[in-house]
Amino acid sequence: MRLVLLTLLLLTGMSASADETSERDGRFAALALDCVQREYPNLIHHVLSGDQDIAPPRELTPSFYGCYDWHSAVHGHWLLARLLRQHPEADYAESARAALEANLTADRLEAESRYLSHPERAGFERPYGLAWLLQLVAELHAWDDPQAQRWREHLRPLETIAVQRLSDWLPKLHYPIRSGEHYQTAFSFGLLWDYARTVGDDRFQRLLADTGRRLYV
Repeated sequence: MRLVLLTLLLLTGMSASADETSERDGRFAALALDCVQREYPNLIHHVLSGDQDIAPPRELTPSFYGCYDWHSAVHGHWLLARLLRQHPEADYAESARAALEANLTADRLEAESRYLSHPERAGFERPYGLAWLLQLVAELHAWDDPQAQRWREHLRPLETIAVQRLSDWLPKLHYPIRSGEHYQTAFSFGLLWDYARTVGDDRFQRLLADTGRRLYV
């Protein structure tokens, strides 16, 4: 939750001097760097279909195994990518790049895709975690940096799964989820809208618009 609150401040922008902004962003980066490769403690939302599904987090989801749970790990990677894109010469830049380079490899993300594709996990991290995953994709998509574009390509298979899972789910929603917790739909819809607009996915954007009008207007 602390990571979410700090990131909301980053997204909305606070009135501050350049020095204050730099100090604040350094704290954000330190928070993410402290957790994206810290495996424990860990809360796994995980359906077991057999002994083969029993493994430590770093083997189950080898890109997003830190920060206590999957969606927080994804969120932490997004935060590092956003800070790097905005401040590529910051003191934390080298460490942030190294963390992203270590975790967003093709092999690790292929394992993430296999995990998410499991038939017993159709509802995994839906919508909140999948929305943050697509925010990470959008951030890398918009970043004119060769390394970032390579990470973005590595994420494409996982991106495809996430968009399809959400596209299958949205027409089945009969009412908005207003719990005020992770599963509530309004916040995730905002993240998903930004993703669809950034990457130019008109079909997904129309589906979000239609669902939003149906549920909220």
